[in-house]
Amino acid sequence: MSTAPHYAPGTVRTRFAPSPTGFLHLGGARTALYSWAFARHFGGTFILRVEDTDLERSTPEAVQAILDGMRWLELTPDEGPFFQMQRMDRYREVIAQMLAAGSAYHCYSSPAEIEAMRERARAEGRKPRYDGTWRPEPGKVLPPIPEGRKPVVRFRNPLDGEVAWDDMVKGPISFANTELDDLIIARPDGTPTYNFCVVVDDWDMRITHVIRGDDHVNNTPRQINILRALGAEPPQYGHVPMILGPDGEKLSKRHGAVSVMQYDEQGYLPEAMVNYLARLGWSHGDDELFSRQQLVEWFDTRNLSRSAAQWDPKKLNWVNAHYIKHSADEDLARRVAPRIGKRGGSVQGVDLPAVMALLKQRAETLEQLADEAMLFCAPFDPAATPPELVAQHLTDGARAILRDFAGRAAGIEWTREAIAALMKEVLAAHGVKMPALGIPLRVAVTGRAQTPAIDAVLALLGKDAVVARLHGI
Repeated sequence: MSTAPHYAPGTVRTRFAPSPTGFLHLGGARTALYSWAFARHFGGTFILRVEDTDLERSTPEAVQAILDGMRWLELTPDEGPFFQMQRMDRYREVIAQMLAAGSAYHCYSSPAEIEAMRERARAEGRKPRYDGTWRPEPGKVLPPIPEGRKPVVRFRNPLDGEVAWDDMVKGPISFANTELDDLIIARPDGTPTYNFCVVVDDWDMRITHVIRGDDHVNNTPRQINILRALGAEPPQYGHVPMILGPDGEKLSKRHGAVSVMQYDEQGYLPEAMVNYLARLGWSHGDDELFSRQQLVEWFDTRNLSRSAAQWDPKKLNWVNAHYIKHSADEDLARRVAPRIGKRGGSVQGVDLPAVMALLKQRAETLEQLADEAMLFCAPFDPAATPPELVAQHLTDGARAILRDFAGRAAGIEWTREAIAALMKEVLAAHGVKMPALGIPLRVAVTGRAQTPAIDAVLALLGKDAVVARLHGI
């Protein structure tokens, strides 16, 4: 195994640079998490940069969705958010410098002419690409400038050699420069293109390490060449494989590739999502469950997987259930109370932390907790009890046992222990086993045949409510 890298504190600078053309999805959230953890591990700086130059598709709502997702996951940037649209003057300044230096040039070829070049290349069995018509070379005579046509600006890519880097995830990668044509870095209206903005931003923001999806691998040699043309040292790159759905196909909406914030709505804890996302393509031995602090302590790009990770909703639910089970009851109560309110329930007069303590052992999400908590937070309507439950469990014999239970209940201290003792007393008095009392009690008091431990449920409902409901049968 290679030696773990070491960087002086404060020297590492990473960035997460989403495009606000939609929500913060799972792949983006994982990239942000890895970049954040890498910076935190080395005592460095994590930067948030919003790449909003796609004016047709970028929206303020998408920007807010990204910021909300980062805030929910607690991936707080040290610098930013920076917005590319606010840096247009800087991009134009660098383009002007490159034109003056000869590392960029104006190209007046029309889209139709470019397509014709590509068709000729295809017909001749060559890679379809721009043929360098307007690339200035010693002794070359350029065509006359078409009247009224606005040019693009192209980067003067090296013609020989190769561009190579040692990828932090994939290992050595190289591209022959003959495979790369002269990239457009500014459109006819003067607006800079994506790859160029990224280069200037990474240069200006002194980014040392770029962790991003492997769909960017083909962009990397172009970006490295532009950085070198500017006299800048390229950052170290690490390209993380994509996340696949449970069926092995590219993750999509049908698999759950939705906004990160939708997982908040569905009742997942941010700490569980951080744990699950981190493990989805990175490992520390066989550890499956770990805290945010442990992730920062352990994180190393050497342990990022080279193969695609597979999204597993059941595994996420298992992780979330673990975090719910180990959460403080008061914290769960705070998180679940608004969800109860959305269901029309009220926590007024309810010991919600105690309810959470009772319910959390078997819950996979906060939504499940809220559903179950309605047992204690919603008005009880005996008419809503399914008739088949009433017919099956509230027989004349069962009602007699319940009336006896209600009569004796008036004289005891209302604790779980005292209720359990009372139940044994009633069972002995009637010579029956627990199901003969427990299930009718559940149906009469909760309208359900199944609940958590009935003595605990009765204790939380309160003596007055329980006795009143039993007298109403």
